[in-house]
Amino acid sequence: MCIRDRIWLDEATADALDHAGHPVDRMSECDLVVSIGGDGTLLFAARGADEAPVMGVNLGEVGFLNATPPEEAVATVEREVERIATKGQPRTRAVPRLRATNDGETLPPALNEIVVQGRRGPGGGADVAVEVDGASYLDGHADGVLVATPTGSTAYNLSEGGPLIHPTVDALVVTEMCADETMPPLVVDADEIVVRVTNAPEAVVVGDGRTRETIEPPAEVTIDRAPEPLRIAGPPLEFFSALDKLD
Repeated sequence: MCIRDRIWLDEATADALDHAGHPVDRMSECDLVVSIGGDGTLLFAARGADEAPVMGVNLGEVGFLNATPPEEAVATVEREVERIATKGQPRTRAVPRLRATNDGETLPPALNEIVVQGRRGPGGGADVAVEVDGASYLDGHADGVLVATPTGSTAYNLSEGGPLIHPTVDALVVTEMCADETMPPLVVDADEIVVRVTNAPEAVVVGDGRTRETIEPPAEVTIDRAPEPLRIAGPPLEFFSALDKLD
């Protein structure tokens, strides 16, 4: 069978090309998912890919997740397809994901960060208390709390004043958002982070800026690593080269 007869397109792309398409959540059935765009596009593709490996072709400005430049895309995809044919799987690196659980409900895994926050705007925020593996880390009023992976340390976490973490470091970062009395961001090798939210009419738990769950304080959100990491296919990421593009 010709390889092009085994290629799926997502519905939006297929519609633009007048071609048959498949829902993104069926991409988990594929041997390789290719995301063409910026890091946000890969985050979207990763939700549908689940445990299927994802290769990012970078059309964005930075590309911390997309290691393949457009001019090398065809050759790189061909190499990985050949590896699948001969070895059963492409070359991949595992990237940790986070999950958030509240009252028995769990959000889909997040690759970058989980944010727990009160209502935005004047008079918003919430009282938040954070425990790291059972030990108290902070307790006060803030817009919210952000827990990020090393991958996510370059995204929302960075804009909130959090530190960068090299992708090979096995750690999480906890960053307060606009707190009355700010604690320094914490980089920690933790199994579980618990965020308790009180003194607010409502709050939300947001994963990667895309999945959202409204919670009613007082509420407790448990954040830990998802059982299955995302598998990113293709060449290794040039982390420090990508940092140069942050300017």
